[in-house]
Amino acid sequence: MKFKLIALAMLAGASLSGCATVINGTNVDYATDTDPTGADVVFLNGLKCTSPCTVELRRGSDTRVDISKPGFEPVYVLLQSRLAGSTFGNIIAGGIIGGVVDGGNGASNTLFPRPLMVRLAPAGSGNAAMLLDKDGKELMTVEEHNEKVRADVAKTIGNTLAGVDQTAPSN
Repeated sequence: MKFKLIALAMLAGASLSGCATVINGTNVDYATDTDPTGADVVFLNGLKCTSPCTVELRRGSDTRVDISKPGFEPVYVLLQSRLAGSTFGNIIAGGIIGGVVDGGNGASNTLFPRPLMVRLAPAGSGNAAMLLDKDGKELMTVEEHNEKVRADVAKTIGNTLAGVDQTAPSN
């Protein structure tokens, strides 16, 4: 009888929490690096560090990262919270309740881009800051990335912080 009670309690606990919440948690260690290193990195939530650095961020929250270094153009990068690939497996294994829990607290999400690697543009060079992959290869300009995610990120951090031009005519 005691074994059945323990098994029932474990089953109830598992069905009322999401797999991603248990395995991943709602926060993630987020690494940021710049070329050159030593840039000031300021996150929207007030966290600050000098690159290369790692801070803890919420998986389910879009945000903005401002990067500056003397002699280089300041730049900001929009971080988008996206559903991770494991989300659908979680729904199958953990059921609808687990999927709802993980979706609600952001545990089934990941931040994009991750890690954040930026090649800064020298001041006055006319060059654009570049987003790099984990191997240091150029992916696209930071502005191209920001344009791709701007409308979605603006829904959570606001138009001004996302850099939405509010004077442009709407479609």
